[in-house]
Amino acid sequence: MARCKWCNLKNEKYIEYHDNEWCKPNFDDEYLFEMLILESFQAGLSWECVLNKREDFRKAFDNFKIDKICNYNDKKVQELLKNEKIIRNKLKINATINNSKIFKKIQSEDGTFHNYLKTFTNDTIIYEIDKSTNELSDNLSKDLQKRGMKFVGSTIIYSYLQAIGVIYSHDKECFMYKK
Repeated sequence: MARCKWCNLKNEKYIEYHDNEWCKPNFDDEYLFEMLILESFQAGLSWECVLNKREDFRKAFDNFKIDKICNYNDKKVQELLKNEKIIRNKLKINATINNSKIFKKIQSEDGTFHNYLKTFTNDTIIYEIDKSTNELSDNLSKDLQKRGMKFVGSTIIYSYLQAIGVIYSHDKECFMYKK
């Protein structure tokens, strides 16, 4: 089966992610939170690198339980910095704690993070390929940055929107392509 050109066919985790998760709408707030954290760790790296460490990230970050992450202290940051199984970048780790608090504030304001996203997406799916940013990712990125989030530039947010199924981007040659 032909898949998107970015999908490393030698990596089972990548194939599984491509076939069963990427671009499939999933608006559960726990999933939205996990993907936002993982996408922020991708900055400057490949998604494959992050995906290969996903289970280790889950263990290291308490299964992405937002209340726990919001309360991480310096001791926990030091523990994460010593964990060789994850990406050990102090700025990204600190951003995760910061972004968690902002994510939670958005949830309290809008009921769910998905409700917040809908104010940008109008609850529609965008079908487009061969892009890394668009007006939606630009606007969402600007708003998240204005609120104080870090590592949420337009390219990261575009990838995030693909991951959660707001933007559907399977290549024309891919067996999952749709218009």
